Amino acid sequence: MSVTTASPWVCLLRLSLGLTRARTAAGLSQKTVAQDTRVGVATLSRVENGEGRPQYRTMIALLDHYGVTGDDRATMIDLWEGAKVEREPRPEHAHLRPGYAAYIRFEEAARAADAWEASFIPGLLQTEPYARAVIDGVMRSGDTEDRDRRVKTRIDRQPFLIRPEPLHLTAIMDESALWRHVGGPDVMADQLRHLHTMASQPHITLRVIPYTAGAHPGMPGSFTLLTFPEATDPEIAYIDGQDKDLLSQDNLGRYTDRFATLRTLALDPKASLALIDTVMDTFKEYA
Repeated sequence: MSVTTASPWVCLLRLSLGLTRARTAAGLSQKTVAQDTRVGVATLSRVENGEGRPQYRTMIALLDHYGVTGDDRATMIDLWEGAKVEREPRPEHAHLRPGYAAYIRFEEAARAADAWEASFIPGLLQTEPYARAVIDGVMRSGDTEDRDRRVKTRIDRQPFLIRPEPLHLTAIMDESALWRHVGGPDVMADQLRHLHTMASQPHITLRVIPYTAGAHPGMPGSFTLLTFPEATDPEIAYIDGQDKDLLSQDNLGRYTDRFATLRTLALDPKASLALIDTVMDTFKEYA
């Protein structure tokens, strides 16, 4: 996939990675670059995390400072041009944390996602009533309008799974997410029924880590690994935090190894669906 045919978000990802590699190859820290170029550390961090396209003069200042010339410089400028987004940002995204808003853009451009969820049903597989109950429960102090926007943002991501070239999703979740009474028995029964339906799609793999697995490496928190259409494109990890989200191209090995371990601890897809059905039947009895 050339620069001219890649999506703006893939171009942005390549640009952010290229600038990060150029800085590290020059042996410079973000703090040193900020002192030498007057590009703030916060701005540099956002650029390197793919949270936004830098101003042209900022990028040129960075390329000059890193000594990037010739074909490499031309490629970076082409990527900057390719990362231009013509459409207006969605209004509801303006209220999201920058890391999460950037993640949604990259998710839209991705070929595949490996998602680990420690506490909830994975967002791409949530029904709207379940998503609303989650957001209402987590954001007890937030206003209704803000919660509505967040629910809409979550549901608006789900067409990524049904487009002509759908996102390939491998989702692993903890068994506790199945049993937690989010929204009540009716909501949970419908949510688990939806999980079973979605898992029947050939591009969706769903697995559950049972309680019997005991303590495991996924317990500290959720994360997602994204891969893109071109084999040479970098992968990124999205680490979901309560107060801050992180898009990272560093330490990917740590997360790929962790996901591989979680896969070995999880039930196979058939057994996972059997467990989901068992829990669903229990909620039906409560309803």
